[in-house]
Parts: sequence; C-alpha cells; structure tokens
Amino acid sequence: MTLKPSSGSEREPNWAKSSYSTDEGAQCVEVAAAPDTILIRDSKNPDGPRLTFTPTTWAAFLPYAAQR
Repeated sequence: MTLKPSSGSEREPNWAKSSYSTDEGAQCVEVAAAPDTILIRDSKNPDGPRLTFTPTTWAAFLPYAAQR
C-alpha cells in the first residue's frame, strides 16, 4: 500500500482503506499518512479513536503484519 502524505493544509488526511476490508467483514482498517505520523482507524467508526505511529514504527510493523 502506498500512502500519499496530506499537505497539512487539509483538515482531514487522505485515508486509504485496506484491500482486505469489506462492508460485511470485521476487518475494516484505514490508514493515512500525515506529517510525521501514520494514522490508523476503524473504517466503520471514522469519528472514533485513531492510532498514531511514527513512520519508523509503522515501517517496522509492516513486515510482521505481512506474515500474519
């Protein structure tokens, strides 16, 4: 997945929905790149809580997730 960073002037980041997410399934994850952070949220609850990771932490997590 490639994320386009938000410009910072936007109020809402550009969210990318996981290709594994469906409208019926339980796995609904969206990811957005913001300046200096990677944001994760539940696409079924877009106004709910968000996880925030540094780009380094996110890059370290991706190989782990790819093996699952």
